Amino acid sequence: MTSTTTGRPAEPGGDEDERDAPAAKAGDPFDRDDLPTPSGATGRLLASLLRPMRGRVAVAALIILLQQAAVQAGPLLVAYAIDSGVPAFRDHDYGPLIAVALGYALCSAGAGALQYAFVRMSARVSQDVLIDLRGRIFRHAQALSVDFHERYTSGRLISRSTTDLESLRELLEEGLQELIYVILSFASIAVILLWLDLATGAAAVASFLPLYLLVRLYRKRSAVIFAARSTAIASVIVKFAETMNGIRPVQAFRREPVNDAAFRELNARHRGTNGDAMLENARYVVGSRLVANTAVAGIVLWGAYRVASGDLALGVLAAVVLYLRRLYDPIDRLSMFLNSFASAAASVGKIAGLLAQTPTVPEALEPRELPARAGGEPGREVVFEGVSFAYRTGGEVLPRFDLTLPAGQTVAVVGSTGAGKSTLAKLLARFYDPTEGRVLLDGVDLRNLATPELRRGVVMVTQEAFLFSGTVAENIAIGRPEASREEIEQAAKAIGAHDFIAGLPDGYDTDVRKRGGRISAGQRQLVAFARALLADPAVLILDEATSSLDIPGERAVQQAMDTVLHGRTAVVIAHRLSTVEVADRVLVMERGRIVEDGAPAELIGGTGRFAGLHRAWRESLA
Repeated sequence: MTSTTTGRPAEPGGDEDERDAPAAKAGDPFDRDDLPTPSGATGRLLASLLRPMRGRVAVAALIILLQQAAVQAGPLLVAYAIDSGVPAFRDHDYGPLIAVALGYALCSAGAGALQYAFVRMSARVSQDVLIDLRGRIFRHAQALSVDFHERYTSGRLISRSTTDLESLRELLEEGLQELIYVILSFASIAVILLWLDLATGAAAVASFLPLYLLVRLYRKRSAVIFAARSTAIASVIVKFAETMNGIRPVQAFRREPVNDAAFRELNARHRGTNGDAMLENARYVVGSRLVANTAVAGIVLWGAYRVASGDLALGVLAAVVLYLRRLYDPIDRLSMFLNSFASAAASVGKIAGLLAQTPTVPEALEPRELPARAGGEPGREVVFEGVSFAYRTGGEVLPRFDLTLPAGQTVAVVGSTGAGKSTLAKLLARFYDPTEGRVLLDGVDLRNLATPELRRGVVMVTQEAFLFSGTVAENIAIGRPEASREEIEQAAKAIGAHDFIAGLPDGYDTDVRKRGGRISAGQRQLVAFARALLADPAVLILDEATSSLDIPGERAVQQAMDTVLHGRTAVVIAHRLSTVEVADRVLVMERGRIVEDGAPAELIGGTGRFAGLHRAWRESLA
């Protein structure tokens, strides 16, 4: 088989991981602390979350309206008692005062019961919103393409689904209730004051203007502060997660003091943003209380003068004083809402920015099925047709090339670090789409296959065999969840993993714990091969599957490879040349180009790059 490559070479330098992960460049949104939020995305997100609950939201609104009616009836009853009940009592008519007392008691009890019903209803709505949103974040993060996760850290994803959701929870469960209470109180009390006495009511309403200006200024300043605070706590979480995930190299290279210094700096930045938020809140509270107290003092003095001159009834003044207290008391609680709102708005904006990201490897609009395998053989033909690849951030990795892998052939891909080996494998697994050209599986473009069909047909086993928390059997069954225990054990026996699994404390039911930390690297790799064998893929990709193993472990895995690769189309990314022994064909890559292509024996007997690599490897074993 031959291959051709055309086009300019990929940029030199960098190790394989750096070459296969897109590097951020100027203008790349991943350079920012947070993703940009499209215009209107936040509003659309909130609307979509509340739309299924509009019935319950309407009921909650009705409940709070009735509750406010019961609450605001109290001062009116007091005014009636002073102006009508007391004179009637002097005339030995006890009916009005008894009616006022009963009415006040009923209003108080009704307000309490309605408040309970509203809190319960709003709590259910807020929890359902949070559950829905947390699920959306999790599902969307899984659906986003590999290149997104290679640039957007897991710590930031954790921050989106924890601290940012917590900010929204505080708004929904506490702040929103305060806002509704304040708005309804202001509106109802303003109407009642205007009805009781037009002049007094107009003076009270006029005092709303400076309060409105204070609220507007506070919202504007706090929005900036809380956006910075959300970013700061996300940075703290990212640093913490990164350090804990890399705890072995941290301790091995004594990075604790350096990490501690970096963490202190991030923590100090977070503390600073919290201090800014508290200072801004203090400014608002002091300003609002000054306006409120000045307004109350002025209105009460003016009202007392009017009572003395006979222009205003004493009961009306008493009601006005009570209503003024209720009018301005929520001012401090409004600051709580504004804090929650500013924090939640920043958080929801970040979540909306995340949810607005679209997969760079989209689902097929009209998916096709793969043709039936010919002759019962498990392998399928793979064709790279006019393929080239460059990351969106720039830097061509694979210049244009054509390559055909016949069904059932095992192809080893070798080359120096950064040659583009893993990029070729990721194109075949459709973790990326080619910049130009197409990758065909039995004549079908990978972009036209539904994801389940593609994942059944192409399976990749990576250098780090990732195991999930759970039993050995569950980890093997990931390849085919519907498999029976007997089929799982048969796959393990075929790979040569049964004996070590049976020797575990609970056999196949042993919990491997986080990342499979309970078993060795070689054993994890054998479990990964059993998983791949059980999945029965047409095409198997082994990306540096033995590079991290010792010699005994490598031999055990190579024996398993013979079983897994039999009859399948396989691409083996080889770091150790001992792996090439299982291959029918070798591709040598250099700077993104395929520079040699042939049978292992043919290339070893030549004078090319592979022959030199092979001689060096043999000498290293001597």
